[in-house]
Amino acid sequence: MTQMDWKLELVIVPVTDVDRAKKFYTEQLGFAEDVDHRAGDSFRVVQLTPPGSACSITIGTGLTTAPPGSYQGTHLVVKDIEAAHAELAGRGVEVSEPFHFTAEGKRPGLAPERGDYETFLSFEDPDGNGWTVQEVGRTTS
Repeated sequence: MTQMDWKLELVIVPVTDVDRAKKFYTEQLGFAEDVDHRAGDSFRVVQLTPPGSACSITIGTGLTTAPPGSYQGTHLVVKDIEAAHAELAGRGVEVSEPFHFTAEGKRPGLAPERGDYETFLSFEDPDGNGWTVQEVGRTTS
């Protein structure tokens, strides 16, 4: 039996103000705008894709019953967390300093070994939807 592919393609992010959120994701995060479609006053879908990602997000009207700001913990993956921090801060995003985890819990700063899946930073969109950026692939080509 052939294994079926299950590809994550789209995640809906609940927001209050679609235009404000669209501006944040495109101008401050650099996501590409794929679609901005309206069907009357009660339905709007805006699909946005992070640079280099095969998965997109959608913000809009009439898409979900989840409350704005309830979306938490989705990870964006980068090869260089320090460069990602500098880019986000330079774009005006309120971003945390890098952090890592030890047996004692969350600690400030880069993970000592800088191994994959060890160093993180976080930020929120204007509605409080929380994102995590994770360093992966730094030591591989």
